[in-house]
Amino acid sequence: MEILQAIILGIVQGVSEFLPISSTGHLVLTGRLLSLTQGEFLKSFDIIIQLGSILAVVVLYWRELFIKKEVIKRIIVAFVPTGILGLIFYKIVKTYLMNNEIVVLWSLFLGGLTLIAFEFWHKEKEDSCQDLAAIPYKSAFIIGLFQSLAMIPGISRSAATIVGGLVLGLKRKTIVEFSFVLAVPTMLAATGLDLLKNWQQFSANQWDFLIAGFLAAFIIALASIKFLLDFIKKYTFIPFGVYRVIIAVVFWLLIIK
Repeated sequence: MEILQAIILGIVQGVSEFLPISSTGHLVLTGRLLSLTQGEFLKSFDIIIQLGSILAVVVLYWRELFIKKEVIKRIIVAFVPTGILGLIFYKIVKTYLMNNEIVVLWSLFLGGLTLIAFEFWHKEKEDSCQDLAAIPYKSAFIIGLFQSLAMIPGISRSAATIVGGLVLGLKRKTIVEFSFVLAVPTMLAATGLDLLKNWQQFSANQWDFLIAGFLAAFIIALASIKFLLDFIKKYTFIPFGVYRVIIAVVFWLLIIK
């Protein structure tokens, strides 16, 4: 890996983390385009640079994360299932699923079709929950279960939580913002666990790559968050579903050529 490649991956992470298109899936596919060696460091790199996206959320939503107690409680409840399942399946996911291009492509494709079908079916109700602090605890826990599906690369943490929240009767803007803040403990836990297990194996220049990717992800994630909030005021998620299907098909043709 070179610094420029690390920055490119950071940009991809920042763009895709909060859009319903799967940041992990895009990092795997971008790594293939850049002809990067699919080793343990690249797997860790893809996990750790998520910290840049976390910092973007902290900057924009620090009140919800550190001051508004009712929101904090719901974030904790939603994180519980993801945290438990993440600990249980961490080794399996990192050993067999991370950087598995076939898993990523199927997840992107089927997830895209699901997103399109869901938007045609879903009708938002007038009395949908529109306050983060008013999300029922049961709903918060179920949203956490939906988020856990994103342990499979290509599923998209954002898409899973957003669809889960809409099914449970939350306003579109509400679940999108809840997905943002829920990302903070989720990514911190995933990154912390990986660093705990692997930090001693990183060389000095690999730390440089991580820092470059982190900074790129942070800057781009700020813009990505603002873009999505503006996007959902006018449009559904169907364009993202179509995009997922197209990119899955294109890369499938590249891989099986």
